[in-house]
Amino acid sequence: MKINETQRIGAINQYQRNTDARQGSVNKKTRQLDEVSISPEAKEMLDAQARAVDPEHAKRIADLKQSVATGTYRVDANKIAEKLLPYFRN
Repeated sequence: MKINETQRIGAINQYQRNTDARQGSVNKKTRQLDEVSISPEAKEMLDAQARAVDPEHAKRIADLKQSVATGTYRVDANKIAEKLLPYFRN
């Protein structure tokens, strides 16, 4: 028995030619691109949030980043278990 694969390959090539023809007919200049715009009010809120950072919080974050970077940060498994326990009880 001989299996002839040329028919299936021809079908794939024909599909590719049809796809290419359809894509070529679409004018790329008329394609609409996605845009994101941030309102001035939202920009003000972001700026206000950045200025209102608590200095103690910023110091705590900096200390945590440094301990993670140096490899001295240790996770307390008991604290994690205490926080997860209510979720597993329900």
